[in-house]
Amino acid sequence: MAVSVTTPRGFVAAGLAVGIKGGGALDCAYVGSADAEPRAAAAVFTRSDTPAAPVLVSRTHLVRSQGWIRGVLLTSGNANAATGQEGLEAASRLLARVAELLGGEACDYLIAQTGLIGVPFPTATALDGLEALPKALDGGAEGAARAARAIMTTDSHPKTALAVGEGFTVAGIAKGAAMIAPSMATMLAVITTDAAVSPQRLSEGLAAAVEVSFNRITIDGCMSTNDTVVALASRQGASPGHDFEVALTAVAQDLARQIVGDAEGGSRLGVIDVVEALDEAEALAVARRIAESLLVKASLLGGDPYWGRVLAEVGAAQRGVDPRGVSIWYQDFLVCRGGEDARRGWTPQEHERLAAAMREREVRIRVAIGRGDAAARILTSDLGPGYLEENRRTS
Repeated sequence: MAVSVTTPRGFVAAGLAVGIKGGGALDCAYVGSADAEPRAAAAVFTRSDTPAAPVLVSRTHLVRSQGWIRGVLLTSGNANAATGQEGLEAASRLLARVAELLGGEACDYLIAQTGLIGVPFPTATALDGLEALPKALDGGAEGAARAARAIMTTDSHPKTALAVGEGFTVAGIAKGAAMIAPSMATMLAVITTDAAVSPQRLSEGLAAAVEVSFNRITIDGCMSTNDTVVALASRQGASPGHDFEVALTAVAQDLARQIVGDAEGGSRLGVIDVVEALDEAEALAVARRIAESLLVKASLLGGDPYWGRVLAEVGAAQRGVDPRGVSIWYQDFLVCRGGEDARRGWTPQEHERLAAAMREREVRIRVAIGRGDAAARILTSDLGPGYLEENRRTS
């Protein structure tokens, strides 16, 4: 089965060049119901106190429609953030035009945008480009592939995911390579399903899935103004059991992992597991502290199992952890026991095996803090020259 946001029954997608990026580059995507009628919808947005215009507009439309949406428009190349009233009008005008072209009212649609912050949005140009939308809509893999490419900014490749349940499917596309931090992690995602679920169940399921996926990744610790995850349900498939939430979470986690794996300038994906915590909140606090440490990220870049930096971050989390109860593993090699070096007496061969394991694309760091039975995982990346080169100027 093709991995496509249109794989679930009842959806169409499109990718267009509407002139935001220029040069004929794809910069506008649409995902919506095949018959252009409202379908169950849910969304999770950035928690930033400076949300972009598309976030404000989409929040309002989701409430007005009571969770019944025809589709979502996504643009890339300009975030339409920090653009004031002009930005709100731009987002609203784009959706009004979509409604004229596809049917319904502007509040039947959501919008998500990504790109440069603080730059006026080229509304007139984009509106002209949208005229091609109706003819570009496609229920096959090509339309979905173009949509996945159209939402990319600094991404190196499209991100797609698929999970199959009993009588239903869940699929998704996402973009993101930097400005990634918990709550949420700059990223956009659209998840589709043909499961027969209500807007309420979809909303509850999406919120839970986001919490253990997009809220458990970090590249640079920077929260975006535009983060948006939208879920649409055509309700053309089976009425699912609990496996729906499992599939929804699997797709979200797959997309989240791909985002971290495509970190700007990144060469390694770090999997931070904190175990033996008093509760999940404590495990998350410690894991996030480790995952966002610039020193730990530098060690990942160098393939150096510098456990002392990890132990220092455990203490910096200020959760009352006794270092005498801490053990740390890199790639399943115990390197710290009781807050001290556990490699004393290692043979040269043992050191070489660990060094070889540290050259792998994925590096696992497991930290046991000896306080309870709770655990949490955060995905992170190294931080190298490529990230600095990309972000040392407006990009």
